[in-house]
Amino acid sequence: MVTVYPIKILFFLVLFPVAFFWLRRAWRIAVRHDFSEVALRKGEPPADPARWAPYELALNLVAGGVLVGVIVSVLLGWLAYEDWVAIAGSTLWMKIFLSFALARHAHGFGPGRTRRAAPRD
Repeated sequence: MVTVYPIKILFFLVLFPVAFFWLRRAWRIAVRHDFSEVALRKGEPPADPARWAPYELALNLVAGGVLVGVIVSVLLGWLAYEDWVAIAGSTLWMKIFLSFALARHAHGFGPGRTRRAAPRD
């Protein structure tokens, strides 16, 4: 039977690459003006990614910052297990849901509309 202690360590170690990935995306958007990963839907950015870049930047920066804060707090012993798991878990899920919503909003809801050909006389 697996005890809870290895799972705690594993979840804590997973926070490092996730925080790095999100802060790297924020860096690419803010400093390098690379909008290739903004509001992706099926691997494609929207037609105007610069419009949605500030929202994606804020999501990545806040979520990455919260995870770094959790990592530092755990290493310094400021947070109990239940507290840091609740904060980190809520941050992970909210980032996933909000990024999904942003991508759907940036690409528009529903199937794409096609123009009809002009009627011939």
